[in-house]
Amino acid sequence: MNEFPGLVAILAYDGLCTFEFGIAIEIFALPRPEFDFAWYRHCVVAVDQGPMRALGGIAVTADAGHEALGEAGTIIIPGWRNRDEPPPQALLDVLCKAHARGARLLSICSGVFVLAAAGLLDGKRATTHWRYCDELATRFPAIEVDSAVLYVDSGQVITSAGSAAGIDACLHLVERDFGAHTSNTVARRLVMAPLRSGGQAQFIPAPVARASRHDLAPVLDWAREHLSESLTIPEMAAKALMSDRTFLRRFSEATGMTPKGWLQHARMTQARSLLESTVLNTEQIAERCGFASAESFRVAFRKAVGLAPSLYRDGFGQR
Repeated sequence: MNEFPGLVAILAYDGLCTFEFGIAIEIFALPRPEFDFAWYRHCVVAVDQGPMRALGGIAVTADAGHEALGEAGTIIIPGWRNRDEPPPQALLDVLCKAHARGARLLSICSGVFVLAAAGLLDGKRATTHWRYCDELATRFPAIEVDSAVLYVDSGQVITSAGSAAGIDACLHLVERDFGAHTSNTVARRLVMAPLRSGGQAQFIPAPVARASRHDLAPVLDWAREHLSESLTIPEMAAKALMSDRTFLRRFSEATGMTPKGWLQHARMTQARSLLESTVLNTEQIAERCGFASAESFRVAFRKAVGLAPSLYRDGFGQR
């Protein structure tokens, strides 16, 4: 593999999905003078020979052909022109070779069908736009399709839901590489929240409720401000002026998560921020984030992040 963070190859093809392609260019190819460390190198790789057009009547030229994928540490598949059209076998072969040597692959929206056709998602959990999830599951039964999330990180392969969820997935990859402070900085330049709560379940059309839906945003904001406390469902339901049962149903509809799962995610997000930006010790961070003990915090953090808190601070803490 190449030096960190290495080369990001962004695929271009005739019928290119313009928005998904723009997401990848914006995050991985835009100059980053705000950082004093090396950013990603990038290149646009042509899938097709000859003229390539993007949606909107734009002509596309590429920096290189398939040979550049042999050097890439990360390959981005920004959608696919037609879910019913099999991707070129030459492309599938080169993606399999890249995966075999350890390259990371990230698909945005319908780009998952390229990874699926290559067999790189067999036995793995993956997602795509909620409109395509049933089709993906039917055509590729070896894939565990999750229609509720914004993206799925399987380690070497990341799949994202509908178009804008590609931003979430790409920011997640930036966070994996550089830490939450850097990904938050990129998100601010994009003028978007660094972390969107919940999944795409909140965007799936549902019958209109007879009564207006309660806005849970004030309750979530209140919970974030009280993470050091042992928050309970009855407390949160009372804040929302709902019964426990109604609150649980509305919470799942709004976030795609259980209150317990959401609180754990919020606590991990706060813990990362404190590890990166403060000199608080593990015990103090555990207390601020609502863990019963430093040891329970260490166990939960390692399970969620894959690193001990001390190692995370060594890698991403401000010096």
